[in-house]
Amino acid sequence: MRNTVLELLGSSQYEAMTIDELVEYLQIEGTDAFKQFVKLMVALEDEGIVVRSKNDRYDLARDLGYYKGIISIHPKGFGFVEIDDMDDVYVRSEDLNGALHKDTVLVKILPSSKGDSLEGEIAQVLERGMKDFIGTYYEIKQVGYVKPDNSRYHAVVAIPKNKTKGAVKDHKVRVRIVDYLENNVVKAEVTEILGHKNDPGIDILSVVYKYDIVPEFSPEALQQAAEIPNEPDPESYKGRRDLRGETIVTIDGDDAKDLDDAVHVRMLDNGNYLLGVSIADVSYYVTEGSPLDREAFFRGTSVYLVDRVIPMIPHRLSNGICSLNPQVDRLTITCEMEISPKGEVVSHEIFPSIIKTTERMTYNHVNRILIDEDPELCERYATLVPTFKLMYDLSKILREKRHDRGSIDFDLEESKILVDEYGFPIDVVLRQREIAERIIEDFMLAANETVAEHFHWMDVPFIYRIHEHPKPEKLERFYKLARALGYEIKGTKDHVHPKALQMITEAVHGKPEHAAINTMMLRSLQKARYSEESLGHFGLAAEFYTHFTSPIRRYPDLIVHRLIRRYLFDQDLSKETLDYYTAIMPEIGEQTSKRERDAIDAEREVEDMKKAEYMTQFIDEEFEGVVSSVTKWGMYVELPNTIEGLVHVNDLTDDYYEFDEDNLALIGRRTKAIYKIGDIVKVVVAAASKEERTIDFQLVGMSKSRQRRGFKRIDTRGTSSSRNNRSKDRSKDRKGNTKDYRPVRSRKSSKPSDSTFKNPKPKRKKSKGSKPVGQGKNKK
Repeated sequence: MRNTVLELLGSSQYEAMTIDELVEYLQIEGTDAFKQFVKLMVALEDEGIVVRSKNDRYDLARDLGYYKGIISIHPKGFGFVEIDDMDDVYVRSEDLNGALHKDTVLVKILPSSKGDSLEGEIAQVLERGMKDFIGTYYEIKQVGYVKPDNSRYHAVVAIPKNKTKGAVKDHKVRVRIVDYLENNVVKAEVTEILGHKNDPGIDILSVVYKYDIVPEFSPEALQQAAEIPNEPDPESYKGRRDLRGETIVTIDGDDAKDLDDAVHVRMLDNGNYLLGVSIADVSYYVTEGSPLDREAFFRGTSVYLVDRVIPMIPHRLSNGICSLNPQVDRLTITCEMEISPKGEVVSHEIFPSIIKTTERMTYNHVNRILIDEDPELCERYATLVPTFKLMYDLSKILREKRHDRGSIDFDLEESKILVDEYGFPIDVVLRQREIAERIIEDFMLAANETVAEHFHWMDVPFIYRIHEHPKPEKLERFYKLARALGYEIKGTKDHVHPKALQMITEAVHGKPEHAAINTMMLRSLQKARYSEESLGHFGLAAEFYTHFTSPIRRYPDLIVHRLIRRYLFDQDLSKETLDYYTAIMPEIGEQTSKRERDAIDAEREVEDMKKAEYMTQFIDEEFEGVVSSVTKWGMYVELPNTIEGLVHVNDLTDDYYEFDEDNLALIGRRTKAIYKIGDIVKVVVAAASKEERTIDFQLVGMSKSRQRRGFKRIDTRGTSSSRNNRSKDRSKDRKGNTKDYRPVRSRKSSKPSDSTFKNPKPKRKKSKGSKPVGQGKNKK
C-alpha cells in the first residue's frame, strides 16, 4: 500500500486529495483496512515524505517545495539544512520555528533574491536530534539552568530542583532532555557531574562527552580483558607460520604504545622484493559478540586528543598482549607480497603467524639513520641498516607506482600541541613526516590494497574503505578557485581523473597558496567511508582498498581480520555464513563511518580550543602569516605553525572593502588595495577565545576596529562554508591513512626551525618568551 500511495501521489495526473477521497480512489474497504491506511498516511507525514495542506489534502512534499533534512544551527542563530543531492538551504533565525541544532526537519524552499542560493523556513520538526549534552550549571533566583557547551544549541535549558544531582554553580554536567516546551525552552535533568569547569582536563572531557565518546569501559568488557593472559598461550601457536626467525621491526612514533604493525623486507633470488606486513591478531582475543566486541563496535575507533588517547579496546590489550612489543612472541596475521622492481604485486599470501620483533624502532631513529647517517645509531643498529636501506628503495618504487596511476599526495603537515601538567598549551609545533613515516605509509597502503583485491575477487561479503568520485557541483567551486589563482585543471566537473588533481598539487607545491589550494581541493572531494561495496578509492587512484593494518584502534580493521579468519583460515564459505555477513555489513559500515566522523570532529574541536587558549598569551603581539582563505566577511590568516585567525572585513579600516567572488579577493573601493589567497601579511593578535574556539587578527597598520557610520557590520563567522566547516574529516592516523583526504591547514613553504615555536615557560596573561611565529615584534 505504501508503494501504491507514493506511486499515485507521484503521478503527473494526480491532484491533491483528502483522506476520504484517497480511500474511495484506492477502494479501501473495512474498518481495519481504513485504520491501517490512516496510520500509513500519518507515518508518511511524520517522515516528511507527504504534506497535508490546510484543507487536509495530501501531496508529495517535494512537489510542493518541502524537503527533509538535518539542520545545523550557526552560533549566531541562523541555520543550514543539509539535504541529500542538494545544496544546503539557508534558514534565518526568525524562520526556525522551534528547530534546534541537529534536528531532522521539513524545510519549505522560499523564493530567493540571492541568485542560486537556497533559502527556506522550517515547516515541521520531524525528529529531535540532541537527546543529551554537556554544559555548565548555574542558577537564577534559585532556579537551575545549564548553558550548553555547544554554542549551536540555542535553547534555554531548565533543570527542576529535584533533578540537579547536587550540582552547584560552575559545575560541568551532563544533562538529558526530558521535555520540549514553548519558546525554545527545554526541561532536562542532570545525569552526571563531571567536575568544576576550571578543573584540569575538564575542558577536553566536555568535548569528549559532547560527541558521545566514553572514556570508561563497561565492567563486562574490563572483566573479559582481565581474563586474557599477559602472554600468548603456546596452544595458540598451532596452525600458524613461525616468522620468529625473520628480521622484523616495528617503526612508530616515540610515544606510541599500541604497536599494531610490523614489517620485514628482503630481496628474492629473482630480483623481486618480498614485503611482509604482520598485523596484531586482535580478532583472536576480541571474539564476535563478546563484551569487548560490543564495546569496540560502539566506539568504532580510538580517539587521539592533545594529551590523552581514548582507546577502542582496553589498555591491557592495546598496550599489552595485542601490541607488537619488542622481542616477545605475538600472534599476528601476515600479508606477504612479492613485488617487482616496477612496483607490481606479482603474488601474495595471507596467513596466520607468530612473530618476535627484532627491534622496536622509532621514526626519529630511522630518519637519522637514512637521512643523517648518524654514526652512533648506524653502529647501534648495524645489522639492521641494510634492511632500512632496502625498505627505502622499495618504498620509493611503490610511491612512484602510485604516482604514475594518479594518486594524490597533498603532503600537508599537521601541528602538535604540547601541554603542561595542568593541560595548558605551552607550544604548537609541526609534526614531521619524513622518510621513515613514508616507508610505513607505503607498506600499509600496499597491504590494504592487496587484501581488498583478494576478497573482491572472492566475491564474498566484506568491508571496504571507499572514496567515491567528486560531485560535480563541489568540483565546480574548486575549479573557480583554481582559475582565480591562475591554475587550469584538465577534465570537466562531470569527469575528472585523480591525476588532473595530482598535477595541481604538484604545481602549487612550495608556493604561498599551497595550503589554500590543497584545502579547497580536499573540500571538493567526497568523504572516505566504510562500505560493503567495493567501489575503489578515488584519491589513491586505487581500484580496490580496505583497512587491514590497525585492528587495535579501528573496528573495520578488526572486522577484516575476523572475515579473513572465517573465509581463509576456517574455510567457512557456507550459505549461512555468507548470508549472515551480507546482512550485517551495511550496519557495520554505517556505524564505523559515523564514529570516525565523531572522533575527527572531537579531535578538531579540542585542537582548535587549545590553539585559541595558547594564543591568549600573545594578545597585541605581531606575527607574519599567509592569507589562507578570503570570504565576504573577511580573510583568514594562517601562521607557519598552522594556527589560523580571522581578519574581519570591518577591521580593514583604511578603506571599504568589497568581496570579488570571481577572483576570491577583497578589493578596496577607494585605494584599490587587494587582499587575496597566498598574500604574506603581518598581523596583530586582537582576541582569542578558548570557549568560542576562535582567534581574531588585525592587520598591522590598521587602526582599532570601530563601527563606522554607514557601514553595517556583517556576521563575523559567515555561512555553512565558513571556518566551522573548513577543516572537516581530518585524520589523526599515523600510518596508511593520510590519503583519506581530511583537510589539514598548513603551509610548507613557511616551515620554521624547531626553535621557532619554543615557549617553555608561558605566562597565562602575557608571555615574554618566544612567539608562535618567529621574527615578530611586540606592538604596544
